Amino acid sequence: MFKNLRPLFPYLKNHRRGLFYGAVSVLLTNGIWVLFPQVLRRAVDDLNTGVTREKLLFYALLTIGVAAAKGVFQFLTRWIVIGISRDIEYDLRNDLFRHLESLSHNFYQRTPTGDIMARSTNDLNAVRMMLGPAIMYSANTVVFTTAALLFMTGISVKLTLWAFLPLPAVSILVQWFGRRIHERFERIQETFSAISVRAQENFSGARLVRAYVQEGAEAERFARANREYIARSLKLVRLMGMLWPTLTTLLGFAVVLVLFLGGREVLRGNMTVGDFVAFNTYMMQLTWPIIALGWVINMYQRGTASMGRIEELLNEKPTVNDDAVASDLIGKPLTLRGEIEFKGVSFGYPVVKEADDKDSTDSPGTKATDGITTKTNSPLRRVAVPEAREVLHNISLRIPVGSSLAIVGPTGSGKSTLVGLIPRIHDVNEPEVVGSGEVLVDGRRISDYPLAELRRNIGYVPQETFLFSDTIANNIVFGVPSDSAAANDEAIRAAAEGAGIAT
Repeated sequence: MFKNLRPLFPYLKNHRRGLFYGAVSVLLTNGIWVLFPQVLRRAVDDLNTGVTREKLLFYALLTIGVAAAKGVFQFLTRWIVIGISRDIEYDLRNDLFRHLESLSHNFYQRTPTGDIMARSTNDLNAVRMMLGPAIMYSANTVVFTTAALLFMTGISVKLTLWAFLPLPAVSILVQWFGRRIHERFERIQETFSAISVRAQENFSGARLVRAYVQEGAEAERFARANREYIARSLKLVRLMGMLWPTLTTLLGFAVVLVLFLGGREVLRGNMTVGDFVAFNTYMMQLTWPIIALGWVINMYQRGTASMGRIEELLNEKPTVNDDAVASDLIGKPLTLRGEIEFKGVSFGYPVVKEADDKDSTDSPGTKATDGITTKTNSPLRRVAVPEAREVLHNISLRIPVGSSLAIVGPTGSGKSTLVGLIPRIHDVNEPEVVGSGEVLVDGRRISDYPLAELRRNIGYVPQETFLFSDTIANNIVFGVPSDSAAANDEAIRAAAEGAGIAT
């Protein structure tokens, strides 16, 4: 599980100063709070010798001072540690979005948008909870338990051994519950991705759903996916419902032992009343760390499962890249004349089948797009097989500068694919496709040109129209530099009039 956290190490390193201050605040918070039972110990023993106004005032002010100091450093701990988790979430979200923007078109063909959204939102939130509250409560538990143990052994070694008798059972329970929480949360997140995919596709295809009167059928499919999500979530809830009461019961068993054995030591004169009060106060103070341990386990297992899903996205590499760019074209702005030539080009979309995994029977649904098959609940777990649906076969043609060419044919004959090869939306050299031949622009292979410069010289109108949630004017100038002449009001109006949408 720790390997899932490796991508987070650079982010934690960037905030090492803040983490240092957070660690100092944790030490001071727990260092002060662990002194509280010692104040009670001294107060009880001192007041047993005689109660005076001065003593009462002194111990009251001392108790208030300890509580106030603890509150100040506890606030600083939360502010620093949880603030850092928010900063890391911000950095990780930006890096994830930037990485997704760099991936090739085929990634988005085989990966449902809803699944990407689920990983970029719900999973990212689980990672933040692991980096913030989980780290904070873990540090508090370790520091306070260690300090309390030192003071408790100072009071009575035998009583401390009895108090910590349930620890081996707690350790076994933590490991057993931890494994199952991790497995169940992975399945929950996969189901949540399937729900997100179902919702996103229905919202995007709302007109089609209504045209075919499929509202009821789609609502039922969504309800089935939602029921599966709830069923898996309730399994995790039942597991967590067992963990916390079990830990609390074990702690309660220890408290009963301490009350019985400690009370007997007081009656025998082997321990003062102040020692007994202090020891029991430590036991009460350890109640929350033990309970928090169950919460931390839950957050940690959720976070590691979610980080594994995010890492799957981060490990994706663009299959169309600048690896083969000619050295004489690197770093140079280019203006292409526009001669296009295809030399013996063949192209076939890959068939991608699901790899076997332990969850393969949980959601048997598949999604096929352009010859690509994926399982909706785990679209990134796949293996390529040497099969292809060839749509272009040995195409050779030359389009001179300044000329126009119209390509006609039935649906699925490869018209869009042929055009998409020019700006390298698809590429005959992609590792997952079956392709051959060369595409040249101005006599040079398109892979010789930097990808950004090649596409900057191409005007491309996709077959599927898409409008961003923005003004019509901003949609018209999408991709145009703000200082370009094409971005002024007259050029925008001319474009709108040409498209027949001017008002």
